[in-house]
Amino acid sequence: MNLLAQDLTNKVALITGAGSGLGKQMAYTFAQAGAKVGVADINQQSAQMVAAEIIKNHGTALPILMDVSCEKSVNDGMKALIDAYGDIDILICNAGIQTISPIDKLAFSDWQKMLAIHLDGAFLTTKAALQYMYQNDNPSTIIYIGSVHSHEASALKASYVAAKHGLLGLNRVLANEGAVHNVRCCVICPGFVKTPLVEKQIPEQAKEKGISEQAVIDDVMLVNTVDKEFTTVDDVAQLALFLSAFPTNVFTGQSIVASHGWFMN
Repeated sequence: MNLLAQDLTNKVALITGAGSGLGKQMAYTFAQAGAKVGVADINQQSAQMVAAEIIKNHGTALPILMDVSCEKSVNDGMKALIDAYGDIDILICNAGIQTISPIDKLAFSDWQKMLAIHLDGAFLTTKAALQYMYQNDNPSTIIYIGSVHSHEASALKASYVAAKHGLLGLNRVLANEGAVHNVRCCVICPGFVKTPLVEKQIPEQAKEKGISEQAVIDDVMLVNTVDKEFTTVDDVAQLALFLSAFPTNVFTGQSIVASHGWFMN
């Protein structure tokens, strides 16, 4: 058995938030490894563009319009994937947003939206995927994209930190329930990754903290790394591929931190 093989030929993967950032890179990486990829995003045009790029490069992809906070949208998107490819082997719960605000100024609607996308979205897509994964008992993988903030807190991110902590609990329960059906799961916890989501935070934090944008990068985002480097989208995509292709269930229920040394287990 080759433990380093990262071949997803004939596997079907659904990746949420795949229209940009981490999700887009994971979609490209999984397609290059041979997977048939459901490119799910709330922005239909973005999903179509990513899927078209995959197909242009001789991969297999299906753009899927999906609002992960809406049960009907999730179920319809999952059905579209199954109708196209007949099964689902891998689910990557990646869709997410960010809100920067102190707790006393945080709007309840923003709190609700954060939890709806990160936690409700993870639950709804997991439940939809399990309807098919449990039927066939084939080895299947669910990966939640958490954060170092799944383990640590930062000021101005109450809703995000709460949501990312919640993914750890969902993951651990699924590891217990899914094992009998050959479903394994884990949480990838990246440090700061230079995605549009993080780029947007830099001026927001600078304004809220009254510091320069460079100070946000040096003294907030990268201050606890060992080398003052951002995690890259490819770092996370390659880790997701490794975990999806790994031939045993040894990592199920675990969270894996990818952060240049920020938060060491």
